[in-house]
Amino acid sequence: MQQTYQYGWLIPFIPLPVPILVGVGLLIFPTATKNLRRMWAFHSVLLLSIVMIFSMNLSIQQINSNSSYQYVWSWIITNDFSLEFGYLIDPLTSIMSMLITTVGILVLIYSDNYMAHDQGYLRFFAYMSFFSASMLGLVTSSNLVQIYIFWELVGMCSYLLIGFWFTRPQAANACQKAFVTNRVGDFGLLLGILGFYWITGSFEFEDLFEIFNDLISNNQVNFLFVTLCAVLVFGGAVAKSAQFPLHVWLPDAMEGPTPISALIHAATMVAAGIFLVARLLPLFIVIPSIMNFISLIAIITVLLGATLALAQKDIKRGLAYSTMSQLGYMMLALGMGSYQSALFHLITHAYSKALLFLGSGSVIHSMEGVVGYSPSKSQNIILMGGLRKHVPITKNAFLLGTLSLCGIPPLACFWSKDEILNDTWLYSTIFAIIAWVTAGLTAFYMFRIYLLTFEGHLNVYFQNYSGKQKIPFYSISLWGRTVSKRINQNVRLLAMTDDKSSSFFSKKTYPIDDNDRNITQPYITIPLFENKKLDSYPYESDNNMLFPLLVLGLFTLFVGFIRIPFGGNGDILSKWVTPWINLLHKTSTNLTDWSEFFKDAIFSVSIGYLGIFIASFLYKSPYSSLLNLDLINSTVKEVPRGPLGEKMLNGIYSWSDNRAYIDSFYKTFLTGGIKGLAKVTHFFDRLVIDGIINGVGFLSFFIGEVIKYVGGGRISSYLFSYLSYVLVCFLIFFITYIT
Repeated sequence: MQQTYQYGWLIPFIPLPVPILVGVGLLIFPTATKNLRRMWAFHSVLLLSIVMIFSMNLSIQQINSNSSYQYVWSWIITNDFSLEFGYLIDPLTSIMSMLITTVGILVLIYSDNYMAHDQGYLRFFAYMSFFSASMLGLVTSSNLVQIYIFWELVGMCSYLLIGFWFTRPQAANACQKAFVTNRVGDFGLLLGILGFYWITGSFEFEDLFEIFNDLISNNQVNFLFVTLCAVLVFGGAVAKSAQFPLHVWLPDAMEGPTPISALIHAATMVAAGIFLVARLLPLFIVIPSIMNFISLIAIITVLLGATLALAQKDIKRGLAYSTMSQLGYMMLALGMGSYQSALFHLITHAYSKALLFLGSGSVIHSMEGVVGYSPSKSQNIILMGGLRKHVPITKNAFLLGTLSLCGIPPLACFWSKDEILNDTWLYSTIFAIIAWVTAGLTAFYMFRIYLLTFEGHLNVYFQNYSGKQKIPFYSISLWGRTVSKRINQNVRLLAMTDDKSSSFFSKKTYPIDDNDRNITQPYITIPLFENKKLDSYPYESDNNMLFPLLVLGLFTLFVGFIRIPFGGNGDILSKWVTPWINLLHKTSTNLTDWSEFFKDAIFSVSIGYLGIFIASFLYKSPYSSLLNLDLINSTVKEVPRGPLGEKMLNGIYSWSDNRAYIDSFYKTFLTGGIKGLAKVTHFFDRLVIDGIINGVGFLSFFIGEVIKYVGGGRISSYLFSYLSYVLVCFLIFFITYIT
């Protein structure tokens, strides 16, 4: 066992050969490297698999022995300062490394097919491997300096991956937004690290915890300064884990390829903030004010993320806000000191959300092959519907992840979310009510996404076009073939021929009857999913993309059972985290009283089923009265019958579409304030600072010009100037004497 631990330093270095060799190969042998690009994908999966096996071995040893291992090397040693580099293997490290490697391998296999036709295929796998190495380095770090170094490397990789399609303005803006927002939190993290070093004189975790606890117990430290340092450190976790108010980058980050969303925005990078708070929880737990502050930020994030996800039309952004809300649950558990339930939800959510993101990628992949569907339309769930007949495996996988996130037993997230909800009732009644209501909202918006995407026939109900201008509307079928039909008297379907040549790249236009050119209502085409003879329709993804879905589905089914005690020896998770539970001076909880457990679970399961029922009632009908589509303006509205319901739903949609107006607030007051300050500073610099300098220069020039005429060499001019000077002096003296 000791020998295995000694090679723990290899964990972050094993994936590194791929990005290094790909970069060197593209510089020296670009053609050969590109021709052998599938080989690099294979090596990426192979090397990460080696790390997974190593991490699995370490995890088994952690569960069996309840031990930790740390090894450090001296790097800088002076009389006043010392810095060591090393690695730490403990339960938190083994849990995170297992998540990173298992999800990472499946995402890489998935990406081989998803990115097969992308010109940046090699660059994608180089970035992903470097990101995996950086994340593994972060979780094995033994001190705060190492954590900050790998923290920044993870941020750099996320910047590169979010802006992978950098030629698209949305992607370029999204990666810049993510980078700048995270720099705010990272600056606070750096200041907090330096503050704790000033207090304790050490960066090493073990020394840091011991010295700090002694200082707190002996009341030898300024609590205000300590709280400030803790808040600054927590700021880094707030930005990385998309907690309020630094969450604004997460939905825009969905501009990157879907595998990136599955890996860094569901299972690993956003979990880095949870990891940081969990790693430093022995520091935070002795400061009650910071624990309360963490809980407050978390509960706001839980509710805000859920409400913002209620009316999202983009399938990935809906899942992104769901991720934000679930990360809030984890942070809430840490703020309450419930370390075990936070890590448990981190594990279950990682697999469930990775399954959902990869499932959404499979849907997007299938929709992009449909005639007439642009990338923006292929992610719009309002324009989908009835996909269950065409992508059955993806549908079942997505449904499994949806049910898990809704907290339906016996799926993974049921066990962890129920545990957090029970702990919340013991912590604060108000927080518990908010968390419980949010669980219902989670079930509602997740089933809304599922129903609009996979169920029904056509999840749009057409709104009359109210424009006064007569618009000839040319259209080709989204699916290559439609049937002429009339809906409501105001909307007609364009009759198309059975031309088999229509395709995504076809430039052929279909004529419209001259008698119909002057109507004010637009022509539209409706996809008929039931007709399998169409030229273009959604199709199931290849096996390379379906295999990760099946594996993640198995994880989603069974990973929750690690909290169930078998054979009277306690559950696996409790054994796994025992060293850290002991470090926090807490007791590990086991599920022993099943009657009490099921009684507590009734509340969480009931609210989940209530959310599912409401979503099914509102969205299951293929021609639901809630759904309206304005094709001319490309806007989608959901308007129920009745003025009160319309006002309520319009308010929800305005809140969701405008992102709770937080982005607008930042744009108006933060960005606008900085621009206003810059204008004032520019005005002051140009007119005052430059004005003084330019004024001195102009005055010197003017005086020189005047003196030039005085010194002409003529005695009469000198006498005139002298007499004038004397006269002026005499007048001044006379006036002064009289007054």
